[in-house]
Amino acid sequence: MCRLMGYVAENATTLEEIAGPDFVQFTELSKKHGDGWGISTSDRGSSPSLLVEPARAKESEKYSKAVKGLTSNAALLHLRWATLGLSINEGNTHPFLYEEMSFIHNGGIMPPESLDRYIDQDLLDSMRGNTDSEKYFYSLVTQIRKLGLIPGLIAGVNEIKTNLIYSSINAILLTPTKMIVVCEHNNDRIPDDEGPDYYELYYRKDAKGVIVASSGWNQAGWTLLPNHHILVVDRIQQEFEVIAL
Repeated sequence: MCRLMGYVAENATTLEEIAGPDFVQFTELSKKHGDGWGISTSDRGSSPSLLVEPARAKESEKYSKAVKGLTSNAALLHLRWATLGLSINEGNTHPFLYEEMSFIHNGGIMPPESLDRYIDQDLLDSMRGNTDSEKYFYSLVTQIRKLGLIPGLIAGVNEIKTNLIYSSINAILLTPTKMIVVCEHNNDRIPDDEGPDYYELYYRKDAKGVIVASSGWNQAGWTLLPNHHILVVDRIQQEFEVIAL
């Protein structure tokens, strides 16, 4: 289980700047979600860059410098809580990249091998880790190759909903033109020591841009993204729409 954050902005900014003064509370979530952190940045017109560390974010000097100093028009941030017995190492640390796309996930798909039949073989061969999350990403890429970005992503998510066992497939996919947020989870599979809002995702739009994040910190004034929906944000216009799965 993990914590997610992503943003798109008109001008280059940092995670700390766009999230605001309560961002320190998000970082504190790594007290539990402390099995690694990662950031992908994606300026318009350039390929995404990746920074990952299999360490607790709140104790990492590299993390502190990154959230204060990495500027970009868009970024994803992931705090990992390793589940399903998966190893804590760089290869299993989100985000995951494919060409110009980057991806983060919160939840579990059981067992990870159940995803293999939905993934093109060349993508399976290119994996840098062994997580269900990376396989989830590549299952979406497989559908996107066939159907295009939005239809492919929806088809991939619904394929998992229909055929596989999962706790949550909440995710954020960042492309050169879009940020797409998937809100799809089973509330009967919330971890025992977490509250009923654990899987909820909230978003906010202001003059700086559009930001979305997992629950567990102060998000007063943010809007709840309903379960079984996706949020599609246009990176250029900063406009968005909510679409039912």
